[in-house]
Amino acid sequence: MWEWARWTRRIRGKAPRSAAHPATPSLRGAAGVALEKANWKAQNRKTMMQADYVIIGAGSAGCAMAYRLGEAGASVIVVEFGGTDAGPFIQMPAALSYPMNMSMYEWGMKSEPEPNLGGRELVTPRGKVIGGSSSINGMVYVRGHARDYDHWAEAGADGWAYADVLPYFRRMEHWHGGVSEYRGTDGPLHISRGPRDNPLFNAFIKAGKQAGYPVTPDYNGASQEGFGPMEATIYKGKRWSAASAYLKPAMKRGNVTLVRGLAQKVVIEGGRAVGVKIARRGGVEVISAGKEVILAASSLNSPKLLMLSGIGPAAHLAEHGIKVVADRPGVGSNLQDHLEVYMQFASLQPITLYKYWNLFGKALIGAQWLFTGKGLGASNQFEACGFIRSKKGVEYPDIQYHFLPIAVRYDGKVSAEGHGFQVHTGPMRSPSRGTVRLRSSDPAAHPVIRFNYMAEPQDWEDFRACIRLTREVFGQAAMKPYVKHEIQPGVGAQSDAEIDAFIREHAESAYHPCGTAKMGRRDDPMAVVDSECRVIGVEGLRLADSSIFPRITNGNINGPSIMVGEKAADHILGRTPLAPMNLAPVMAENWREAQR
Repeated sequence: MWEWARWTRRIRGKAPRSAAHPATPSLRGAAGVALEKANWKAQNRKTMMQADYVIIGAGSAGCAMAYRLGEAGASVIVVEFGGTDAGPFIQMPAALSYPMNMSMYEWGMKSEPEPNLGGRELVTPRGKVIGGSSSINGMVYVRGHARDYDHWAEAGADGWAYADVLPYFRRMEHWHGGVSEYRGTDGPLHISRGPRDNPLFNAFIKAGKQAGYPVTPDYNGASQEGFGPMEATIYKGKRWSAASAYLKPAMKRGNVTLVRGLAQKVVIEGGRAVGVKIARRGGVEVISAGKEVILAASSLNSPKLLMLSGIGPAAHLAEHGIKVVADRPGVGSNLQDHLEVYMQFASLQPITLYKYWNLFGKALIGAQWLFTGKGLGASNQFEACGFIRSKKGVEYPDIQYHFLPIAVRYDGKVSAEGHGFQVHTGPMRSPSRGTVRLRSSDPAAHPVIRFNYMAEPQDWEDFRACIRLTREVFGQAAMKPYVKHEIQPGVGAQSDAEIDAFIREHAESAYHPCGTAKMGRRDDPMAVVDSECRVIGVEGLRLADSSIFPRITNGNINGPSIMVGEKAADHILGRTPLAPMNLAPVMAENWREAQR
């Protein structure tokens, strides 16, 4: 306040002027005072807005890093464009279809017309809220398979094999499933299982066993392959997002600050990142980073920000008039996702959630949850799952199942046939790759997203296997009391051509985009970050979110994204990584000779 009073006296002529604070002769009177006051605030806000580390994005990895860096005593500023996660649409697990379809919580991005899916534009929701996509997702928790991380290491991500990342999964987890050397029980991220009260859940698991597949007690533990209970980031009946687990506790310590604003670019001086330019409150500011700038803005926005900052394919940057700081052709390449179909079945018995899919039913569930934190509202309703191999010679699962006791789409539209249930299924390791590119040099413009789904013959072969193997599971005795008939694809879709037509029309993104700034060795021209998450070609800049995945992991990617934030934090702090844990995964002994 005293500083502002002194500044005011200077511009009004009541204090001696100096070369350091020259008055502007044309500024006189109230208007001049107001303008100078605004300028003074802007300039001093820039000097006050600084921290050891500036993290762009309060999503899954960003929150984890803020927590660990703050825990180590560093000052941290987290830049997030989105707002609060308060309210039942986010916090009530059963309301999961709402936030991912609400513009106040998600960015509203979609793909360009996909040529192999009939020219359809597919939505790709990303969280625009604290917690990022962990605040709008389906809350399903999957680590991925051990072999996924071994592949990362083989692809150039040294120090990211399964033995290396397992200690970080253990550190982050607060698992409520018992005692296991594979699992953590005192971390910030609560992981639980639903009650499986609806008989359809256990019938699905039993049907998998009857079809010849194993039952796995913990797909995040020793053995992923098989059917069993699904896990979720739900705690005491509420969504347990990265904001709940990491960001809010970190902010309570006092050295982690959240700043709302739209990141426009990384400020780079002399080849080193020194801050972040953001738009907020109608103006533009620079937040200074004393040590490092860290990108964690999602696999769609992180590469966009790199390119806006002059880091990316040189020719593409030149198209948009952006000065090249580092020519990295891998920025925005290697885009991957999981594509899935909803196989729906009409129910013989009125035991599905359809009976609650009306205004009164939803109000009843909501009221019970609001007053008790229990009931159907306390579950995401994904309580049973499966991971299987599509054919012999496949070493570990490449098909995933999410079972749901209602026939409904993610946008909340139920099947026209009333009572029904469904399973989401799709291949885990598509060979197709897409791109993220700039639409313009405007930071507010969404990037151009081309997933290039189903571009390879293997995609079609794998998807057909998903559908045929799923029909076999639902044809088992355990499901006979419940299956009335197949709604979609429908019994009329039997040939390859008929199944392909169904896939082309109905396949949807599972909302797992990743890989657009892959981690690798520095001599790999397509690598964007090294094994310590340092952006290659720029000092003082790191990137740690799902962008750095060399290859997509099995299943939902929220868990792996948080793990990336956990491990990256140790690299940023210069700590020796946690000691590797040599716990081998349990694999099918006959995988070379048999599909199951």
